[in-house]
Amino acid sequence: MSRHLEVRDVLKTIVASARELLGAEYAALGVPDDHGGFAQFVVDGVSEDQWKAIGPLPRQHGILAAMLHGNETERLADVTKDPRFEGWPDAHPDMSDFLGLPIRDGDEVIGALFLANKRCPKPEGGCGFTAADEELLTILAQHAAIALTNARLYERSRELTIAEERSRLAHELHDAVSQKLFSLRLTAQAAAALVDRDPARAKDELHQVAALAAEAADELRAAVVELRPAGLDEDGLVATLRTQIQVLDRAHSAHVVFDSRGVKALPSAQEEAFLRVSQEALHNALRHSGAARVDVVLEKRDDSVRLTVADDGSGFEPADVRRAGRHLGLVSMRDRASGIGGTLTVQSAPGKGTTITMEAPGA
Repeated sequence: MSRHLEVRDVLKTIVASARELLGAEYAALGVPDDHGGFAQFVVDGVSEDQWKAIGPLPRQHGILAAMLHGNETERLADVTKDPRFEGWPDAHPDMSDFLGLPIRDGDEVIGALFLANKRCPKPEGGCGFTAADEELLTILAQHAAIALTNARLYERSRELTIAEERSRLAHELHDAVSQKLFSLRLTAQAAAALVDRDPARAKDELHQVAALAAEAADELRAAVVELRPAGLDEDGLVATLRTQIQVLDRAHSAHVVFDSRGVKALPSAQEEAFLRVSQEALHNALRHSGAARVDVVLEKRDDSVRLTVADDGSGFEPADVRRAGRHLGLVSMRDRASGIGGTLTVQSAPGKGTTITMEAPGA
C-alpha cells in the first residue's frame, strides 16, 4: 500500500489485499464526500459488467452509514437480516455474512472497508468471519489509513506544484513575450503611418516588425518547452498518463479508461510527444464527440510504442478530414508524431466514434 502515490491505486490495493487476506468473495472500500454520497467507491470481486449493471454509487445509508458514522466493527451472520439493511439494486450480487469497519485518521473517518461472503464452511446460523479476521482487518485498516493519508498529501502537493508552475510561466510570458508584442504593435503602427509619405523608412520599420516577430516566437517557444509537466520528469509517462486520466474520469460523465502494456521509460522527447497527443485526443473526445466511453492504450510493440485513443462518440466523415484537422488539432498531433519519427492515423465515421493512433520507434 505504501508504494503507491495515487489515491485510487492505494484504494484498489487495500481492497484487493483485504479480500485475499480474509478469504472473502467480495470486498469494497468507500471514501465519503460531504454530500451524503461517496467521492470514491472501489470494489474487488465484481466484474466490470456487473459493476455497470449495478448502477450509480451507493449513498451513505444503512450499514454503510453505520461504518462511516460509528466507531465499531460490524460482524454479521446475514447482512440482509440486519434492521439497518435497506436493500440493494437488482444486479447486486447476493451477500450474507459481512465484516466491515471504518478507516480512521485520528478522529476523522476517511473511509470504510467492507467484506462479504467468507469462503469457508459457515457455522449453523453463524458468520464465517471470525474474531481473528476482525483483528486482522483492524490492523490492515490502520496501515490503510496511513497509506491513504500519504497519497492524499502527495496529490495535494502535486496540485500546489502545478499551480506554482503555472503562475511562474504566466509571469515569464508576460515579461518576455508581451513586451515583444507591444514593441511589434508600435513598430507596425509606425510603418503604416510612413508607408505613403516615406516608403523607404516604412520598409525599414517592416523589417523591424519581422525581427520582433521572430524574437517573440523564440521567447514563446522557449516558454512552451518549459511546459513539460513536472510529473512527467518525476514519474514517467505511464504514471503521469494514469493520474491525468483518473482525474478526467472523475471530472467527466464519460468513462475514461487507461491501459498500459509493457511500456517502460522512453526518451524525454518521446514521452512528451505521447503525452501531448493523448491530451489533445482526450480533449477532442470529451469536449466534442459526446462519447460515453474513451479508451486509452499505451503498448509496447516489437520495435515501437503505440498510443491509441478510441471513443464511441459521434465521429466524423473522413472526406472532411482537412476541416476536421483544423477543428480537432490533428495537424498539431501529426507534427508532434513526426517530430519524433512517428506517425499518426485517424479512423472515424459518422456515428461510429473516432480512433487516433500514434506510433513511434521505441526500445
